[in-house]
Amino acid sequence: MSEILTAGRSGPGAALDGIDPRARVIGAGAFACVTVACSWLPVLLAALMLALGLMALSGRPVGATLRRMAAMDGFIFLLVAMLPFTTPGAPVFTLWGFDASREGLVHAARILLTANAVVLALLSLVGTLEPVTMGQALHRLGAPDRLVHLLLFTIRYIEVLRAEYLRLRRAMKVRCFRPGTSWHSYRSLGYLVGMMLVRAVERSERVLAAMKCRGFSGRMPVLSSLAYGRRDAVFGAGLGVLLLAMILAELAHVLV
Repeated sequence: MSEILTAGRSGPGAALDGIDPRARVIGAGAFACVTVACSWLPVLLAALMLALGLMALSGRPVGATLRRMAAMDGFIFLLVAMLPFTTPGAPVFTLWGFDASREGLVHAARILLTANAVVLALLSLVGTLEPVTMGQALHRLGAPDRLVHLLLFTIRYIEVLRAEYLRLRRAMKVRCFRPGTSWHSYRSLGYLVGMMLVRAVERSERVLAAMKCRGFSGRMPVLSSLAYGRRDAVFGAGLGVLLLAMILAELAHVLV
């Protein structure tokens, strides 16, 4: 479980490690809101530079982070590639008889810069938090208890479900099961999914009974004591000033 949840996290001594998790969550939300609200390319380019700076402060491995961003870019590649040819405007070049407009290229660049800046900032500020710490920070920020419980239980039982899946797959291999394009394979895989659901329900009932035996009343105590410090204030003020500068630059461009 720890290998899955901590893959790609920051190494020891990263500058953001000492920042209060609540400040990082708030900073990530503010960065995303400001970046999505802006549309001027120089401002979006500045947002991407700021996100790269946050990645450097987080200590995340550059290669792994860029690979995750490339995976995200793969989802929007088709949209970005089609925009220049589907947006009306002044033609810039022609490809296979289709005109690419300048407005479409600008729109595609906006989407690409916004998506990459927001994802990179989220990976740097929130993606480097331990899942349990993330849940505690959301609880202290006033997030609904059910949402926090759902997050913590999901983190706790992902590995349990994975272990159950591996055990069932080993049992099928022992019985010489080989997946193929036959009804027998489809039926066997359906039984596999069904058994995982049945055992997950049975386990959830056992876990709930055990929690009630320990006095669970619908609320989980948060044992950590988070506290804002001078370093958190400096981080919040610095990020706030940079975001305010982005907002002012965007407003100045719109009003001119």
